[in-house]
Amino acid sequence: MQLSPLTRRRLRNFRDNRRAFWSLIVFSVLFGLSLFAELVANDRPILVSYRGSLYMPVYRFYPETTFGGDFRTEAIYRDPSVQCLIVTGGRQECWDTPDKTMEEARQTGKVGGEAVQTGWLLWPPIPYGYRTINDVGAVPSAPDRAHWLGTDNTGRDVLARVIYGFRLSVGFALIVSAVASAIGIAAGAVQGYFGGRTDLILQRLLEIWSSTPSLFVIMILFAILGRSFWLLVFIVILFGWPALTGVVRAEFLRARNFEYVRAARALGVSDRVIMFRHILPNAMVATLTMLPFVITGAISTLASLDYLGYGLPSSAPSLGELALQGKQNPQAPWLAFTAFFTFSLMLSLLVFIFEGVRDAFDPRKVFR
Repeated sequence: MQLSPLTRRRLRNFRDNRRAFWSLIVFSVLFGLSLFAELVANDRPILVSYRGSLYMPVYRFYPETTFGGDFRTEAIYRDPSVQCLIVTGGRQECWDTPDKTMEEARQTGKVGGEAVQTGWLLWPPIPYGYRTINDVGAVPSAPDRAHWLGTDNTGRDVLARVIYGFRLSVGFALIVSAVASAIGIAAGAVQGYFGGRTDLILQRLLEIWSSTPSLFVIMILFAILGRSFWLLVFIVILFGWPALTGVVRAEFLRARNFEYVRAARALGVSDRVIMFRHILPNAMVATLTMLPFVITGAISTLASLDYLGYGLPSSAPSLGELALQGKQNPQAPWLAFTAFFTFSLMLSLLVFIFEGVRDAFDPRKVFR
């Protein structure tokens, strides 16, 4: 597809902004890895070879009976007995001495003098999920070779929860920012373009809506409907869309009497086309100036609600809940440091990226 000269100039300006360009690369790598978090941190193996067949427990449910066990519930792959069943091809000796039987099968290919078809398990680099409870003694436990960032106050691996929490926070922010920005831009465009009574009525309604105590509404809705990800997304969008309305309204009020807008009206161009094809592109610089604050605000809102106990369920991989644990466990400074550096890195990269996007749309900014 052939890019227009204007688009090429914007891409070139963004690429020449080294801080924004490298921030985009670093953020893309981190977010890309988090999108495949199940392959990076999981308490289920990626691949299992059993009796010549391959299985993918990381994506599919397999009962223990699939591997020669007795139960129809999902196999607990961290259990030495289950691992022994997979390695030895379902030998019943695994229930008595799983470690000894498994080692014998691996070294000699036999158990009790009989040949066995040995299988194997391919584990992720971090063999713990964000909900995996680890038996590490006193919790929270300090970082070690098994848990690179330690464990939290319930024995869950902190690094696994950071990876899943990073994906959850960024996904939440992108969904909320996209929908809330679309609503806010549309509302601000209508106010600024038509002005007069339309602007006056919508502005008063906006002031009333902005003064609504959102935290109380969240508490009431969660008490009635229970806590969930999509309910929280809906509520944050409900109270977050006015963030861009004022900026867009001001740009449309300024531009609606420009000569090119009057000429378009005289030619019979529809209001919708004038608003979103002619005026909105010229208002994008001011809009993009506010967009980093919308995205970082969504992340901060999620973290704040989780910190206060009114966010996602406690089992969710929440960075705000990790910050709360850091406050509650001053004897475990790795929890607070991990939460702080994760938020700092995430928010800094996002701000640098959108600053570069804003400057790329600004015709007065040229990078060398």
